[in-house]
Amino acid sequence: MRSRQSSLIILKSTLGRLPSYYCEIENRAARGEEYVSATAIAESLSINPIQVRKDLASISSEPGRPNVGFRVSTLLEDLKVYLGYDHCDEAVLVGVGALGHVLLHYGGFSKYGLDIVAGFDREPKEKRVGDKPVLPIAKLVAFLKRTHINIGIIAVPAAEAQGVADMLVSGGVQAIWNFAPTAINLPDKILVKNENLAASLAALTEELRRRR
Repeated sequence: MRSRQSSLIILKSTLGRLPSYYCEIENRAARGEEYVSATAIAESLSINPIQVRKDLASISSEPGRPNVGFRVSTLLEDLKVYLGYDHCDEAVLVGVGALGHVLLHYGGFSKYGLDIVAGFDREPKEKRVGDKPVLPIAKLVAFLKRTHINIGIIAVPAAEAQGVADMLVSGGVQAIWNFAPTAINLPDKILVKNENLAASLAALTEELRRRR
């Protein structure tokens, strides 16, 4: 199943919706539901049912049945495999400030295929956050080369982000999850996902103003 699904080309817009489908279907599985229709999922998530049907058809190993829908257990497994939730990738986090503490403490990442194994900071104020070790950033590159970890998470101020990104790449990281409020310049081969919390908040408050 993995090889078949891994060969599929999924649009970025579709990929962005799949985690929501996974959570919805997981909840239905927990309630003991055996089948679910695209229409029912669409109603729960306020998405066009035609879009949901197309999205699920693009990753499902078993077609939906007329008047019944998709088998919940099969669809959940298909989504888990496609999204990579069936295995765990290790990551390091750089920047153990307020946000870094939250990310290190959060235990739910493993459910979605991510294990943050260590935090790094320029001047660590503590040796551990929860069960995660916190190390000086001077040890970052050597740690990455020794462990061959592929994912780096950046949670430092904007002015420090590029330098941290360069260190991560130097250590062999292949993907970066960037929480710093700035763009970073990286080689084309490095995957980057930027999470701009300020931009998200601005969009939220603007939408709130329009509704008032």
